[in-house]
Amino acid sequence: METSRRVRRAGGTRQWWALLGFGAAVFVAAAIGALGVRGTAAEYASLTQPSWAPPPELFGPVWTMLYTMIAVAGWLVWRRTGFGPAVWAWSAQLGLNAIWTPLFFGAGRYGLAFAEILLLWLAIGVAVVSCWLISRAAAALLLPYWAWVTFAAALNYSIWRLNS
Repeated sequence: METSRRVRRAGGTRQWWALLGFGAAVFVAAAIGALGVRGTAAEYASLTQPSWAPPPELFGPVWTMLYTMIAVAGWLVWRRTGFGPAVWAWSAQLGLNAIWTPLFFGAGRYGLAFAEILLLWLAIGVAVVSCWLISRAAAALLLPYWAWVTFAAALNYSIWRLNS
């Protein structure tokens, strides 16, 4: 009995370390994005934007919530299957997520950022479907993110067209 309790405790500890690892992966993606926006607030404010563009103060809280949900979704799937195709799909969308912000803000390449966000949108779709097959909770956690990226893609496109 003592051995099985130790095994369960070690497995439980491993689970929490894994959650921390998924959180760290998401943190790295967010940090790359944060570096991409450093010093660009004035430039963003000077862009012609559609009337439905949200205030810049909204992006931080929204992304904090979304990144938390993304980390938990990846962890939930990993708990069931380990590093299988669904976790790789999750990883691919996270990598594309990290690339978008430096393209849009840092490089000011709005057209290229739009093309990249379309790839991101597709990658999120693949991750949602892959996760759905393993954990409906994980897939559900990714749906607000997919919706926000849909909105962000429309905003990206509008800013690109209005400022070309």
